[in-house]
Amino acid sequence: MSNVFDLLNERGFIAQCTDEDAIRERLGKGSTTFYIGFDATADSLTAGHFLTIMAMMHMQKAGHRPIALIGGGTTMIGDPSGKSDMRTMMTRETIDYNAGRFREQLSKFITFDNDRAIMVNNADWLLDMNYVTFLREVGVHFSVNKMLAAECYKNRMEKGLTFFEFNYMLMQSYDFYKLFEDYGCELELGGDDQWSNIIGGVNLVRRKAGKDVYGFTFKLLTTSDGIKMGKTMKGALWLDPDKTSPYEFFQYWRNIEDVKTGECLSLLTFLPMEEVRELSALKDEKINEAKERLAYEITAIVHGEDEAEKARKAAKEIFAGGGKSENMPTTELNKEDFGAEKDLIALLVEAKLAKNRSEGRRLIEQGGISVNDEKVTDVKALIKAEDFGEEGEIILQKGKKVFHRLVLK
Repeated sequence: MSNVFDLLNERGFIAQCTDEDAIRERLGKGSTTFYIGFDATADSLTAGHFLTIMAMMHMQKAGHRPIALIGGGTTMIGDPSGKSDMRTMMTRETIDYNAGRFREQLSKFITFDNDRAIMVNNADWLLDMNYVTFLREVGVHFSVNKMLAAECYKNRMEKGLTFFEFNYMLMQSYDFYKLFEDYGCELELGGDDQWSNIIGGVNLVRRKAGKDVYGFTFKLLTTSDGIKMGKTMKGALWLDPDKTSPYEFFQYWRNIEDVKTGECLSLLTFLPMEEVRELSALKDEKINEAKERLAYEITAIVHGEDEAEKARKAAKEIFAGGGKSENMPTTELNKEDFGAEKDLIALLVEAKLAKNRSEGRRLIEQGGISVNDEKVTDVKALIKAEDFGEEGEIILQKGKKVFHRLVLK
């Protein structure tokens, strides 16, 4: 019987393990209940979550049972891991809304039928807990000296780590204990920035329940400069198609660095490793074939094969047809609202090619904006209704690769 640990290891997922031999043995014995936590810090999952979702799918396909833990409680504090500043505190209403959106999105990737997976929210046990009781039951098992030495707090020590955030490790550790007690969960998985928190949970279960549980982390997907992948000019690369269109999602992966292509094919697709190695070996212009396959496969997993095919078709049409395709990202404008004319900066913001007017002005000043294949350098430029022509559309271009269609109706 194949072992999913070996599969994850071969594909490059695994960064650190609490006990590699014991984990591999446990995963080879039969179905293991494991969990991955998702703090509800936004109303959509991102490309940063996608690697952990892929691992969760591999685990479920191998017969193991995932628990998707929505952090409705821990999000009230905010994980300090990898952060130089304290996270913005969010209202309960916002967190609850975000948690509901996470539930919808995770259900696209994980099968919850017939108890094959579980979804729970740690708000159910954290928010009404008596703080003194929590300190007596959980806090007594943690050494402050060891916590201060943990990687997840190091980035915060210079600017100041609040006691508010200091509680986060205890809360995440208690999650593991709670899931062990209620569901027999024996394994916690997460990004490598979660290593210290996972260790905390493993140790808490051992001390309170006298049982061995385990954890391992996944490598963080970064650029060759060490920057986390999934960041775009607009911010995060979202899995919600209303926040990042399937075309934009496709184009992000189509345009990644050549040297990261093989790694992404291995981690973010289900292609057999033999095919991954063949595609990764392509050089020079041929590497574009591998990147197109990568973009198609990831987009198909996240948005479905129809949207992936549309995105691929649009990319080819835009390249071959001077920036025109019916499948490209489109913003429809109302003729009555538009009037006789509108300034270009406002349209850039409306099309989400610029976050605000300041960024739109800067893009024009730097020569980064074209309208119908003509570069615009006047920050006061106006787009008139008649500029949309008989077809009722114009094509905005940002840089060399970002195209957007405006349609006047």
